[in-house]
Amino acid sequence: MTFTELLTQIFTGNNLALLGAALAVILAGMGSAKGVGIVGEAGAGLLSEDPSKFGKALILQALPGTQGIYGLITAFIIILKLGLLTGSPAELTVPQGAFFLMVSLPIAIVGYFSAIKQARVAAAGINLIAKRPDEVGKAITASALVETYAIFALLVSLLPILFVQV
Repeated sequence: MTFTELLTQIFTGNNLALLGAALAVILAGMGSAKGVGIVGEAGAGLLSEDPSKFGKALILQALPGTQGIYGLITAFIIILKLGLLTGSPAELTVPQGAFFLMVSLPIAIVGYFSAIKQARVAAAGINLIAKRPDEVGKAITASALVETYAIFALLVSLLPILFVQV
């Protein structure tokens, strides 16, 4: 088997689409895992001083986890579009597979970076509620503003996937 034949077998339309689905889950999930960890570290410091603030800290810690969910939703929609769960998978051309790969990149990349940036804002919010517990709403709002860009990326990824005919 030649190298060209090997590449032709590996880079099929279906494999490219699955690569897009995998990147959406992996990158957005990595960002969320790192983000939740960043806020968890800040929250642990707060809770060592005042365990009664657990609920407020937990809300802030959960916020960076949504990007991973967005990546998972994107991957699941791709898998459904490919018919992999129905038993009759579609046979995509390489350009069709490349399409799915490319439209997965917004949520994969923006999901990764926005989760980490959101975590930094949420960790600052942990510091805010350490000194002023009544200001938790402001801390959540500031962190949620970063979420807006992850939602934009989700829409940019999902809308083409939902409306393309396979």
